[in-house]
Amino acid sequence: MNIRLFFDVDATRHSVVIGLRSRGVDVLTSLEAGTTEETDDAQLAFATAQGRVIYSFNVGDFCDLHSRWLSAERPHAGIVLAQQQQLAVGEQIRRLVRFVNALSPEDMQNRLEFLSDWG
Repeated sequence: MNIRLFFDVDATRHSVVIGLRSRGVDVLTSLEAGTTEETDDAQLAFATAQGRVIYSFNVGDFCDLHSRWLSAERPHAGIVLAQQQQLAVGEQIRRLVRFVNALSPEDMQNRLEFLSDWG
């Protein structure tokens, strides 16, 4: 099984979602899920319940959440972070496809990755 992604409201760009879906990547956005008004903690909990790795530009908050969840022995399905405005749409798509094809959902359990490492 391949990694399935959940884009939080900060990371959701229609062009990236369409590009990933056209390449066979399973993507769900917070808008589609009706979770746009939820906290980051609730977004991570939703993604985990759905078995999805969350993708966000909210680096500081999700690094903190990752640490807090691990300290509390609270498992999550994985987190991928990128700096907003750092990568063009095509580069985000290429790196996310590379990431999804390289790792399994099991590999991503309780793991934090930075999209900048997938260049």
